[in-house]
Amino acid sequence: MGTCNDPHYAIAKLAWMREQGIWPNGLRYLWTDAFGLVLLVSLYAESGERRFLDQAESLVAEVLRVLGRPRGIRIGEAPDRDGQYFHYLAMWLYALSILGRHIPDYRKMGVELVRQIHEAFVVPGRGVIWKMKEDLSGPYPGYGFGALDAFDGYVSYRLLDETALADQIGDMHRLIERTAPELIITQDLGIGMMLWMAQFFPTEDWATVQKARGLQVLDHMWVEDSYFCREPGARDVRFAFTNYGVSVGLQAMDAMPGRVLSLNAYFETYRSGDEYDREAITHVMACSSHFPGYLLRGFGQ
Repeated sequence: MGTCNDPHYAIAKLAWMREQGIWPNGLRYLWTDAFGLVLLVSLYAESGERRFLDQAESLVAEVLRVLGRPRGIRIGEAPDRDGQYFHYLAMWLYALSILGRHIPDYRKMGVELVRQIHEAFVVPGRGVIWKMKEDLSGPYPGYGFGALDAFDGYVSYRLLDETALADQIGDMHRLIERTAPELIITQDLGIGMMLWMAQFFPTEDWATVQKARGLQVLDHMWVEDSYFCREPGARDVRFAFTNYGVSVGLQAMDAMPGRVLSLNAYFETYRSGDEYDREAITHVMACSSHFPGYLLRGFGQ
């Protein structure tokens, strides 16, 4: 499955990031760390080199040391990255489930994290709050329900432990049934992540509907031989890290392989001229696009 399998690209990029103090030795950011954790475990599975598994365990310890809270995990280390995002937590849960394939205690860690956060974020029958205060005492001011968050939780919970988290999975499934039929995603990364999630349960109604819609919208967002724009009608707006997320989703669907290769080539030399040129999220997501590893359902089987 997928069009890209270049672990050497990822290993070289990791060495460069470490040398530059970008990642994993830069500021903690939960989204980036989740993708980075999957990457490290994937490199271990691909190469058999224990150092990658050791680095994965060290990363988990560092995330918990810096971002861990009595309930949940903070968004990031920088002062303006306070609070907790549910979709970041869900991605971290997926990463723990992947590490748990090799070291089972991390699966238990993920189950415990779900039990810490689920009731705070989920309003049964209504939705999942997108962003919470750091102590999970209430919604972060100005934030409501997220469009994709119930899907994020449903997929991550099921892949973590369907038995232990049966009640929480049921909450998420009921929310999905309410929203999936009408949901149309028009943002690049949102589409990419929905396609990525749909690979795990491809015969379920929500997955088949969202796959078809996502691919159709993306087709209108392609700027020839270069990139996917941020959303339809914004053809000049582009971000490397969101395109890499689209790439992962497309590889999960075995779709548009030529465009995946094209955007990888385009963003290898593209520079935005802002902070994203050196942000860890850009470079870790690049590794995920070139070497998705355990982000793809069939990897390691």
